[in-house]
Amino acid sequence: MDPLKLKYDLEEPPPFLANLVLGLQWAFIAISTIVILGKIVGSIHFGESQDEILYLQKLFFLTGAALISQILWGHRLPLISGPAAVLLIGVVSSRGFHISVINTSIILGGVFISILAATGLFSYVRKLFTARVIAVVLLLIVFTLAPTIRDLMIGVSSGVNPLWNITFSMFLAFAMFLLSKFLSGIWKTGLIIFSILGGSIIYFLIFPSVFKSHLFTHQLWMKSFFVDMTVHPVVVPGVLLSFLICYLALTVNDFGSIQSLNEMLDPDGKDRRIKRGIILTGISNMASGFLGVLGPVNYSLSPGVIASTRCASRYPLIAAGIFILLLSPFPRLIGWIGCVPSVVIGGVMIYIMASQVSAGLHIAMQDVPKEGFSFESGIVIGLPVLLGNIISFFPAEVMEHSPVMLQPVLGNGFVAGVFSVLFLEHIVYGNS
Repeated sequence: MDPLKLKYDLEEPPPFLANLVLGLQWAFIAISTIVILGKIVGSIHFGESQDEILYLQKLFFLTGAALISQILWGHRLPLISGPAAVLLIGVVSSRGFHISVINTSIILGGVFISILAATGLFSYVRKLFTARVIAVVLLLIVFTLAPTIRDLMIGVSSGVNPLWNITFSMFLAFAMFLLSKFLSGIWKTGLIIFSILGGSIIYFLIFPSVFKSHLFTHQLWMKSFFVDMTVHPVVVPGVLLSFLICYLALTVNDFGSIQSLNEMLDPDGKDRRIKRGIILTGISNMASGFLGVLGPVNYSLSPGVIASTRCASRYPLIAAGIFILLLSPFPRLIGWIGCVPSVVIGGVMIYIMASQVSAGLHIAMQDVPKEGFSFESGIVIGLPVLLGNIISFFPAEVMEHSPVMLQPVLGNGFVAGVFSVLFLEHIVYGNS
């Protein structure tokens, strides 16, 4: 019936033990992204380790709750979700603004995409995102995060010679590519989380002084999550515009992830699943703004996990969500999970972002006519990526001469790149 010869279909619950094992595998995928993006945002916003751990606790709580909600009431598909990397661009470009400005923009971004999905307006927005535009968006995420990845690799706060840190990050990244070629099954699916664990252990063995500085003692508990949930609305037009552009990209990503499983599993009510899934993603992002963390998105890697496990049941993801949710009240445990050097995060990010470059190029090549890749396509893709990359590496003093309210837009390579590709694609070359 199915070319994949699935062991468990969408609505078929696996036996308890199999459900638990499969759920833990899904949970590890989500946990790896929580740790990676949570550590990056924590290093941007917080100077105290306790604040970073509290941030990770909130991220665990929100991710678990959002995942369970999607499986029960949203798209109801075996799609893993987690913090959205594209929102990290909005956070990075909004450095210097109060956290309330960022949280307000995240809440309004969640409202924005929920309205797009609920009213059907997303079908019109989707037409703007052709194959070349989507390819550029994927590439822009990579290149505009390059300065952040560079800083992670250098790891100045570790006290280790930056040259050694950069060497370690590069070695880890190439080791991951080598392992991905030979591994299969759960080992390949869990490569990121295994690399984070293994890379951290090796790094701490080489530089034991760094390990001591990563030991935490915390007295936080679940009630700490909700102490500062009162958001003081502060709208800065430049920051809000920056985040809204990021949310457009997030929505397209969300749609693509849900649609990929619609095509793979052929469930009933495909359009309804897309609509409910995106609406719930918007609601989850509103909640993330109140909690003060990155909002979630459905990940596009789920078809690969299903293919490797031969399990398309949605029930293991409920177990995964419960497991992630149950970890959140334990700050000491979260502290150990989050005890990952920035150098390791940098190496893993190289692996992830290189994979995203491949995905972007693959999408761009899908739209190539029989006569081959055209000069026009090269301009439409190349110019926005080049412009976004240049702006991302502008020195801070360049932006100091621009209006404060516009700095999150003028200094945001992702926003500049998205505007550029839409202009080239739909106005200059008229492929509307």
